[in-house]
Amino acid sequence: MSRILITGSSGFIGSALAKSIARNAAYELVCLSRSPTGVPGATNLQGDFSDPNALHLLDPFEGIDILIHLAAVTGGCTEEDGLRVNVAGTHRLLRYLIDRRCRKFVLASSIAAVGMQSVDFRPLQLPMPDEHPCLDRDGYGFSKYMMEEVTRYLSRQNGSLDFINLRLASIAPDERQLAPAEPGPVPIWGMGKISVMFLSDTVRCLMAAAEAPFKPGVRTLNAVGSQACTAVPVPELLRSWYGSDADTIDFSHYEQPGREKDPVYDISRIREELGFVPQQPILGD
Repeated sequence: MSRILITGSSGFIGSALAKSIARNAAYELVCLSRSPTGVPGATNLQGDFSDPNALHLLDPFEGIDILIHLAAVTGGCTEEDGLRVNVAGTHRLLRYLIDRRCRKFVLASSIAAVGMQSVDFRPLQLPMPDEHPCLDRDGYGFSKYMMEEVTRYLSRQNGSLDFINLRLASIAPDERQLAPAEPGPVPIWGMGKISVMFLSDTVRCLMAAAEAPFKPGVRTLNAVGSQACTAVPVPELLRSWYGSDADTIDFSHYEQPGREKDPVYDISRIREELGFVPQQPILGD
């Protein structure tokens, strides 16, 4: 039986994931969250992962096999909080678990790591590859990118560790009716508004990463829905957003028949690496 630790298990994604894992007899589940979790069948611990003292709550649990790290300060956080929690706090958590022989780590990064919070963001290419560089101006995306860098740093120290950074989309409840984007001025979080994945797919994605065959190294993978949440083809929408700046973008991918509304983040590699394909239609496709 494998022992899984989930951080952020009281959150929107974490609670759904924890309940799903707790029903699986193949796993022993430990939950760590700032707010009470109360998942039946799990060991529920209340504490802030970024607090060094809270990590000692985990001392009795030798042999944690897999970490699924969801806890974080999220979009809109201050630069200071993003670096303190998402970067330094994550480094401390990973170091604690590595020292206790954990070898597999699944971390919730974000599509914001490319810098799309700002209306001034322009993608370097489309669809954006998994390793699109960070162009963030606002702090949150930078903190998630630096969290990914922490995993690369630790992997260089110890080549036997398996790190999977999932650049998660905006996550919506399965029952939500999504409103497709219409042409107009570029909004804040523009790429995030058209890059959505439903909760049930997100749980499947995280479990696909946790259950993937062990592969030492670092994988950073985009995880978004099966199409862009847009009422018009992607090139038309982005030309309305970016004006003359759009002339520098190669839209040829979207000019192929049937690809007009493909995601703006490339999701081919997550299918190849983890076998994950989103199942919930974004706009009833």
